[in-house]
Amino acid sequence: MSLLGNLIGALTGQSQADSGHPLQAAIGSLLEQNGGLQGLMEKFNQGGMGDVFSSWVGMGENKAVSAEQITALLGSEQIQGIASGLGLDASKASGFLAEYLPKLVDKLTPGGQVVPGANASDGLAALMPSLLQSLTGGTDRA
Repeated sequence: MSLLGNLIGALTGQSQADSGHPLQAAIGSLLEQNGGLQGLMEKFNQGGMGDVFSSWVGMGENKAVSAEQITALLGSEQIQGIASGLGLDASKASGFLAEYLPKLVDKLTPGGQVVPGANASDGLAALMPSLLQSLTGGTDRA
């Protein structure tokens, strides 16, 4: 539960002038560094996990991904950057991404497809309340 506590504390107790919340900044940075959802999808395709990413975009059940797979796909440097932004160690950050990235991609693609050139940052800002609800035990489609 310390990961949840750290994230909720970061979300409710700290803010960054540029993006509102550390979690939003970290995920926004992840999307930006990878070329948005389309670039992230390509990274998963290149890593042999295109079917997993496609399940997150599609209308069915989201396939699981492990923390190790996330680290292998994104690279330890990117995971460490996210971890630093959230005040976590890298293993907790990759575990968080393994758990919540499928849900985020799912919610950022409500029509069941990645829209080329779409601004995921706007959608991410709108998703922060539902992400908080998910972190605190709310239900989710995943």
